[in-house]
Amino acid sequence: MRSLVVGGAGFIGSHLVGALVSRGPVTVYDDLSVGHRAWLAPHLDAGRAEFVVGDALDLPRLTEVARGHDVAFHLAANPEARHGLSRTRLDLEQGTTTCYHALEACRLAGVPRFVLSSSGTVYGDTARVCREEDLGALPISLYGASKLACEALTSAFVECFGLEARIFRFGNVVGPHGTHGAALDFLRKLERDGTTLEVLGDGKQRKPYLHVSDCVAGILHGLDHGAARLEIYNLTPPDTTTVARIAELCVAASPHPGARIHYTGGDRGWPGDIPRSMMAPDKLAAAGFRVRLTSDAAVRRAVGELAGEVFGARARPLEPGPG
Repeated sequence: MRSLVVGGAGFIGSHLVGALVSRGPVTVYDDLSVGHRAWLAPHLDAGRAEFVVGDALDLPRLTEVARGHDVAFHLAANPEARHGLSRTRLDLEQGTTTCYHALEACRLAGVPRFVLSSSGTVYGDTARVCREEDLGALPISLYGASKLACEALTSAFVECFGLEARIFRFGNVVGPHGTHGAALDFLRKLERDGTTLEVLGDGKQRKPYLHVSDCVAGILHGLDHGAARLEIYNLTPPDTTTVARIAELCVAASPHPGARIHYTGGDRGWPGDIPRSMMAPDKLAAAGFRVRLTSDAAVRRAVGELAGEVFGARARPLEPGPG
């Protein structure tokens, strides 16, 4: 299998490339605006992957690179939902338009299979447990709106041009090489100020957290086992973790275990943030896949990994936990 990974030098992409190289040649297409070539160095040095520096907004170049591949994985996107508040075109350009270009490149280059990284933000602000068929509440962030538009474009390309596609709605993905998210944000704050950790909201925000190793395993399982031309999967643990718990673990893993946690108040961190979300992973479970780590266990493992990246030898080991 010859794979193209658009955004393959980023957080999830670099881990996915590490799994794909065992299946055949991999081409990474990335503009390095967020990702790092060093994360791919073992695979590039061994000749198992090829790196192409390119912008997903450059359709002719992306189409040229896509030729000869069996499947394209599209992971390029704005990595931080809050950035859309100050740059309202960001998710349109880096999300929706890059997805259209990846789909169109597949059509023009004859790539038969397409995999889209989507998000639970497409379900909007709802208290219910969301299943794949449960779209009803519209997204409340520009990031979520972009992901929903990407899903719609993917569905249309499947119907109009015979593409086969898999859409994965991720929980909050965490782990090494992380470029954004609460845990990394908290650890960086603690690196700057070891006395107080400011946490947006009241800490009661609760979401499912997915370790990147489970994310990659779920993507490949869904790619291999989907029966329909278009399959949509929730890729998430069935449980959730509070922001307060993440903050506590970050303090414990930092060189500043006495740091005070200060909550700014309110039920959400910023406009467009969904304070509580839960997704049902039943469809992937029916196809034979379950994540190895609960949400709490994924967070605990990721905080330890990220603390090592942020603090180096100064990071403190976390006590073993359940899950």
